[in-house]
Amino acid sequence: MWAALCLLLSACNPVLNSPHPLGSERENTMFFPVLYHSPKFLDPASSYSNEETPFTYQAYEPLYAYHYLKRPYELIGRTAQEVVAPQYVDKDGKALPDAAPPQQIAESVYEIHIKPGILFAPHPAFAKDAQGSYVYHALTAKDLQGKHGVPDFPQTGTRELTADDYVYAIRRLATPRVISPSYSTLAEYIVGFKEYGARIAKVDKELRRNLPPTQRDLPHLDFRQHAFEGVSAPDKYTLRIRVLGKYPQFKYWLAMTFFAPIPWEAEAFYAQQGMSEHNLSLNFWPAGTGPYMLTEYATNRRHTMLRNPNYRGEPYPCEGAPGDKEKGLLDDCGKTTPFVDKLVFEIEKESVPLHSKFKQGFYDSPAVERLDYGTQYLTAMADDPKKEKEYREKGFRLPTTVEPNNWYIAFNWMDPVIGQGKTPDQAERNRKLRQAMSIAIDWEEYVSIFMDMQGVAAQGPLPPSLFGYRLDGPSAFNAVVYRKQPDGKVVRRSIEEAKELLAQAGYPGGRDAKTGQPLVLNFDYQLVATGSAKAELDWYARQFAKLGIQMEVRATDYNRFRDKLKKGGVQIFFSGWLADYPDAENFFFLLYGPNATAITDGNGENNANYQNPQFDAAFERMKLLDDGPEKQALIDKMIEITQRDAVWSFGYFPTSAAAYHQWVFNGKPTQITRNHISYLRLDAPLRASKMAAWNVPVWWPLPLLLLVVAALIAPAVWLWRRRDRETAARTLASVE
Repeated sequence: MWAALCLLLSACNPVLNSPHPLGSERENTMFFPVLYHSPKFLDPASSYSNEETPFTYQAYEPLYAYHYLKRPYELIGRTAQEVVAPQYVDKDGKALPDAAPPQQIAESVYEIHIKPGILFAPHPAFAKDAQGSYVYHALTAKDLQGKHGVPDFPQTGTRELTADDYVYAIRRLATPRVISPSYSTLAEYIVGFKEYGARIAKVDKELRRNLPPTQRDLPHLDFRQHAFEGVSAPDKYTLRIRVLGKYPQFKYWLAMTFFAPIPWEAEAFYAQQGMSEHNLSLNFWPAGTGPYMLTEYATNRRHTMLRNPNYRGEPYPCEGAPGDKEKGLLDDCGKTTPFVDKLVFEIEKESVPLHSKFKQGFYDSPAVERLDYGTQYLTAMADDPKKEKEYREKGFRLPTTVEPNNWYIAFNWMDPVIGQGKTPDQAERNRKLRQAMSIAIDWEEYVSIFMDMQGVAAQGPLPPSLFGYRLDGPSAFNAVVYRKQPDGKVVRRSIEEAKELLAQAGYPGGRDAKTGQPLVLNFDYQLVATGSAKAELDWYARQFAKLGIQMEVRATDYNRFRDKLKKGGVQIFFSGWLADYPDAENFFFLLYGPNATAITDGNGENNANYQNPQFDAAFERMKLLDDGPEKQALIDKMIEITQRDAVWSFGYFPTSAAAYHQWVFNGKPTQITRNHISYLRLDAPLRASKMAAWNVPVWWPLPLLLLVVAALIAPAVWLWRRRDRETAARTLASVE
């Protein structure tokens, strides 16, 4: 009977061991893992992490996007009708030619035209009754009982996207209620934005005046009532942004979610009393115009996005880079995207089960937003013929690319031991300590051990493939850490040279020359020290031990790690950067003094809190220039400054590779184009057949198990019947 039942279930659903609902492998649904935890910020003003972008770039639409297939990357309009060139004006407001010298340009004026007819995804914030009043804008605590997410509100509505939604969103970046890593940079460029931020901070303080510091629900700060001159909407479909001077990189910012529209209705809806208690906010429940909308938020378990029924649809591109046609990447030319109906993101606590589930077909990609997992599969295939055979038989798609991306170890400039130093003498000794550690940390060995040569040791902060990286310049040779042999080969300097620098820093043999105490340095890591993370941490400890330095590991989860960075509460830490836009400025701003994380309350991305007036001055000139010899000279100078200061141990540039199953089409590896999920297409029947073949149930133990159970039960039944007969006999005898 049991065997027959199991066979019946198998016929209905061949994949009995799937962690997903029965039969879901046959549906037009894609499954992705999210490692360790739920995203921290889904508010587009705050979201900047790689763990968050799969959600934010599907739910929200910035003004611009990148062409999905073309390389080098090309900006295109997303909600904007087209990418516009700025109009330059002088200090008197007179128009200047495009080739005007930067010093003559007082402002760059961007007038961006929004596509008409774009609608927001269904959301309760837009719901209105028959009289035109908002249904959910006057809720009480009682009304919120049983409400744990946006889907719990039965009525929804929508409206058309307008330029005012972008005006509102940009104004909102200035509020202290939203920690936006973009504000410190944008405040230097958008006309009046810095002063506006100070004004909004006062408005916010006044609204909080009679509230306790721990109050989570705050009165609505309506940005429609607080304007400033740098951003405006001359008409319903025109957005005007005035930028101070010339800032060529500003166009790239317009493709980031910091410039995603925010409807005032959503802010008003989420500002009501009791909302925060139920995790009802933009950090959990987006309100956007993108191809997908979030419909499930199960913290640290699962997140689900469904196709936005109001989405207009965009055609799949018909042009691409050389070779794309041969790879089948143009087969869907002109078809309407998105192709997939549903996206499911499951939280995985460990990487080992994640990889196992991918190989079984339960995930369509092991990491849709990262390009290191595909590299791991390529290295595994190179190392193990059995894995190569398995992966080829399963038809893994592992397209590769070279992307602007780096990983490094940073030294906190605020730390008294390894940082800037308060006196010239201390600054010099701390610099030599950092230089010694930079030599000792053997990144070539790291790439060999942990990356299986799928990467290259970095010589500076600027990756290859960007303007400014020269094979015959400092970008390709760090004279502090390396030396050139007579044959021209570049080799890492010796540990003896590093030990000499350490002694000059005041720590001969890894001990303080004055006290004799061992030098102990704290190393902060953004993952819990388990599995492969522990192996890497042990490797780091060995690098420091070469110099006699003791390393104290402080490993935490990523969210806690970010909080420590915000407060400057780290000493040495491992970090990385995925380029937001293809320009050298996007890497150098990580070291620009005014962007220091600790002095901007987390709004800047200079996590090392590096301060160097020479570097800052060169950066401020470089960012105004178009690509050319003058910009190249400044880039060379900045690289040399950072190499001498050894603000980072520059780490490595990884080879990038995406990973998809054979039933996923149009996958092209990218770390710049963040809205790429909508271009992916799925062959669900193929997936179902392959998953069934790879996960065949093993039935033979069932009959054996039944025999064992029968063998155990039979004696018990026999004894029970025997005792029953004996009891009956004794009862009969007593009656007689």
